[in-house]
Amino acid sequence: MEPIELYDTTLRDGTQGENINFTAAEKLAVAQRLDDLGIPYVEGGWPGANPRDVEFFRLVQRHRFHQTRIAAFGATRRPDKAADKDPNLKALIRSGADVTTVFGKTWDLHAGLIGASLDQNIAMIAESVAFLKHAGKEVIYDAEHFFDGFTANPDYAVQTVAAAIQAGADAVVLCDTNGGTLPHDIEKAIADLNVLLAKRFVWKAGLWPVRLGIHTHNDCGLAVANTIAAVRAGVTLVQGTINGYGERCGNADLTSVIPILALKMGRNCLEPDKLRQLKTVSRFVNETANLVPNNARPFVGRSAFAHKGGIHVSAILKEPRAYEHIDPERVGNSRRVLVSDMAGKSNIEYKAREMGVTLGGNGFDSRRIADQIKQLEEQGYQFDTADGSLKILMEKFTDQFRPVFELESFRVIIEKDKDKPCAAQATIKIAVDGKTEITAAEGSGPVSALDNALRKALDQFFPGLETMRLVDFKVRVMDGRAGTAAKVRVLIQSRDSDDIWNTVGVSTDIIEASWQALADSFQYKLAAAVKPENLKEEKAAAV
Repeated sequence: MEPIELYDTTLRDGTQGENINFTAAEKLAVAQRLDDLGIPYVEGGWPGANPRDVEFFRLVQRHRFHQTRIAAFGATRRPDKAADKDPNLKALIRSGADVTTVFGKTWDLHAGLIGASLDQNIAMIAESVAFLKHAGKEVIYDAEHFFDGFTANPDYAVQTVAAAIQAGADAVVLCDTNGGTLPHDIEKAIADLNVLLAKRFVWKAGLWPVRLGIHTHNDCGLAVANTIAAVRAGVTLVQGTINGYGERCGNADLTSVIPILALKMGRNCLEPDKLRQLKTVSRFVNETANLVPNNARPFVGRSAFAHKGGIHVSAILKEPRAYEHIDPERVGNSRRVLVSDMAGKSNIEYKAREMGVTLGGNGFDSRRIADQIKQLEEQGYQFDTADGSLKILMEKFTDQFRPVFELESFRVIIEKDKDKPCAAQATIKIAVDGKTEITAAEGSGPVSALDNALRKALDQFFPGLETMRLVDFKVRVMDGRAGTAAKVRVLIQSRDSDDIWNTVGVSTDIIEASWQALADSFQYKLAAAVKPENLKEEKAAAV
């Protein structure tokens, strides 16, 4: 079987997704990580569309990529411009990119929408591809709306693809631009196209004179399935984005496509050692885009190999493949056992080993801890999403918890002037090794002020806490029937340069619940670096 070439368009099509923006420098950083991953093609942007992408291609010229070729994206010439006079095509040349990807209209509907006749549209495709080839570029032609166009007018769709091939395109990518095609229709359309083009060019069916690619969108939730169907039909160039980012519902998610190809279908697309970087690359792109990771993302999500039911955990302790379709380490992920009201003693024993907590020394064995956790979850706690608080709780049950700091008191003041937003101030008194520290800080709200005050106090003992930051804060009302007196659950997610952890607090007072989660978060962080010099080393490493 032929190897599959990967073409990443996170930096172009991915940025068309809602709330996704990258600076030119951030684009370069993502491109570097994709190069490290071993992606052959990375589409950097549309240099004819905005100054940010012009700057990115300027930065790229100074940088050496080892495995990746950067592609510049653009449209075929305009109906009223010759190819050598078209500003978009000239911008592709000026970008300095060795690879240019141009899209053209396959669907006769869209040819009319841009004010071109059907014959004129075919000329635009052919002349644009030929112009870029004459300039010495590798040319990838994206047949926009191919599957819709092929359904509506097969003969015309074939003519557009043939025009790109005859003009010298190195690859033709079939695009499911609206994301509405089903997998079996993808396979059939590619098979039919193969036969029709073979007749037109007099080649043997299946022996394509150019590489054939696929570009799918996720509007029916089928982008990955459609990509796999296309590969089954003979496609060897696969486009997609990291984490499936893209316009509307997104693009084919390469963090799913790649392991399916490599591990399920035996198609050569990434080396095994590179495949193990997949989770970290997914997280890096998440962080760069300033988006919270999707825990349920297949293969690389935090929950992808998480086990909650006691029967499941008991089984995987004996034989992991009983409830895991692959070894999570193959994609850089890890097994997680969750503890909740559904947990049995197997869950507790697994988590205790994972967290380095010894059980039974004071009579608290796994069964007793499981019973206690079930009671706490009945009160509103949720430990399957709060490993940080779970570790602290298990240490408390077994008399192994040694608090790094202790709260003496705190006070939070909220002030509201008539025409101004609320202002928050917090004063906190803590003790570390018998020494007390009192500090005050302001914040954009009471929890923010409390967080800032605690950081300020702890920084007197543990410099370097700026490497830790809160990345998510959720408040859930447990039973709305009590109105403003209802019990609330607060979940906090924190991270540093190496780790992500979650903590939980529950109370009828939202500040108290927030404090519980906030305090656990700092206790968890500092427990691994009790000595101040450890934090200093971490600070130096982060810098």
